[in-house]
Amino acid sequence: MTLDVCCWQAGWQALGAHDGEALHAELLARYAEPHRAYHTQQHLAECLALFAEVRRLAEHPAEIEVALWFHDAIYDVHRHDNETLSADWARTGLRDAGAAAKVAERVAALVLATRHSVAAATPDEQLLVDVDLAIFGAAPGRFAEYEAQIRVEYAHVPRLLFNEKRRQILAGFLARPVIYGTAALRARFEAAARRNLAMAIGDLKA
Repeated sequence: MTLDVCCWQAGWQALGAHDGEALHAELLARYAEPHRAYHTQQHLAECLALFAEVRRLAEHPAEIEVALWFHDAIYDVHRHDNETLSADWARTGLRDAGAAAKVAERVAALVLATRHSVAAATPDEQLLVDVDLAIFGAAPGRFAEYEAQIRVEYAHVPRLLFNEKRRQILAGFLARPVIYGTAALRARFEAAARRNLAMAIGDLKA
């Protein structure tokens, strides 16, 4: 999946929004910020490519697609409101571009679902969350790269503290009855995700 303006405009215009080219450029610039190592254009492209494969499962596919573009638009490891700020940007951008209020609110809610702190409220939210978490079930090499990229983003955190906090986060996902709520993605990623997470947790204890 490319990140070119044509792909962006297809989803944007499907939501009744217009004048999206400048916003597309701004989003790409955000995902290219130098402090990012994982939450980059690579991650965005991986999410969009996977979503293209499972698009048929969505009730409002264009809303999920646009929400994916925004879900890490604001990313600062020193903040705790990145998803809220990203959701606000999506909502404002859509409303300013002429999209209906209910569409803008649904997209904002989708972005907020990527906080991963509460259960998804709708099947579309669950699908987006599962796409975002597909990295857990990636091939071992890509998963190892992901873990290394996260460490780069938190390079300012001392190793022992990082390992403790990262272990707690990964263990929280591993303790869930299921990691992926969408049946098709559970069948595809659940077993690999549990292997990857267990291995990473073990490595962080070393």
